[in-house]
Amino acid sequence: MAGGAIKVEGGGRSHLYTGHTTFAVVMIAIVAASGGLLFGYDNGITGGVISMRNFAELFFPEELAAHDSSNGYCKFNDQILQLFTSSLFLAGAFAALVGMVTCKKYGRRFTMIMGGLCFIIGTVLVASAFHIAQLVIGRLVLGVGVGFATQATPLYLSEMAPYNLRGALNILFQLAVTIGIFAAQLINYGTQHIYPWGWRLSLALAGVPGLMLFLGALVLPDTPNSLIERGKLEQGEKVLKRIRGVDDVTVELEDIVDAVNVSRTIVNPWATILRRRYRPQLVISILIPTFQQWVGINAIIFYAPQLFQTTGAGADAALLNTVIIGAVNVGCTVVAILVVDRFGRKFLLIEGGIQLVICEFIVGALIASSLGTSGVGGIGPAKANAMIALICIYIAGFAWSWGPLGWLVPSEIQPLETRA
Repeated sequence: MAGGAIKVEGGGRSHLYTGHTTFAVVMIAIVAASGGLLFGYDNGITGGVISMRNFAELFFPEELAAHDSSNGYCKFNDQILQLFTSSLFLAGAFAALVGMVTCKKYGRRFTMIMGGLCFIIGTVLVASAFHIAQLVIGRLVLGVGVGFATQATPLYLSEMAPYNLRGALNILFQLAVTIGIFAAQLINYGTQHIYPWGWRLSLALAGVPGLMLFLGALVLPDTPNSLIERGKLEQGEKVLKRIRGVDDVTVELEDIVDAVNVSRTIVNPWATILRRRYRPQLVISILIPTFQQWVGINAIIFYAPQLFQTTGAGADAALLNTVIIGAVNVGCTVVAILVVDRFGRKFLLIEGGIQLVICEFIVGALIASSLGTSGVGGIGPAKANAMIALICIYIAGFAWSWGPLGWLVPSEIQPLETRA
């Protein structure tokens, strides 16, 4: 694999694999990537909904009344509001752990179905909420759906994709995430003035990608790897022939069977992954997603409207600026699809990391030079425009490096016995 990553089963004989990119693979990739669409939509919708006055009037009237727009560092100071935004990720982390078990025992397809179903239920709860308790419970259920989807979908795409296109097709997941974010930002911009139920419409439309994943997974086959792992060899071979478009899949099938036989010797996968031979994969699979989150992308995506208001933009202009960074996000993720197999994973991670650090440092310096330590003051037009440009460059760097590769690399470097 390009970029210096570790090869998985079949890496030594991949040149002997037969087949081509079939219509079935394209449709599978599109439907499966809807798992990324629902994750991206929820990320993109939250910050805009929080900034809507009709939402704040219903759930956080005291905070709205005490809102101090003069402080550039603290726009909202409410622990329940923080619980609303963070509850999804708490539930998602737990669900991802459960998803590891369901992916192995019941299959990638089953986990995707459950993810879509939970997301639909969570959407109904949050969109119909009149009390903060229902809102938080809905976010928790949404988090379960996100956890299942983000655990199963990259794995599903990695195992269904032809070996030579695995990188590009797997990045479809991240592309779907960025499209979901962009769609959410456009919808927020359009619903902000629909009073008093614009925020409900924004949250309710999250059910669209959830329904896509649920219905799509119902009609999709499970991966050959998962079927063979669960003792369904003939069915796995049939699916492999279908997605490769040829009848002779002997070499790839043998490699999958060999990997399954190795995985069946594993009694305790948690103890197995700690063994010395799997240590490089374990370290990489932990560090890359960790640093993907630590680069600060969630703060930018979640609170982009508030960040742009700090630069002096009004509510409308702030939401419009989030639409702009959403478009940059989508466009540069397409760039990643085009170049990931040409330049390699390692090069893109290094280049993107440098780009992110430089942009964040300069934006932080511009804010500090204008607002000091108190948060009181103003940011001039020149600095505000520079900040917006740097945030766009930051988003571009993330979109063609740590964004897609944070999902791609961990799913493709693990052998089958520890992959789920």
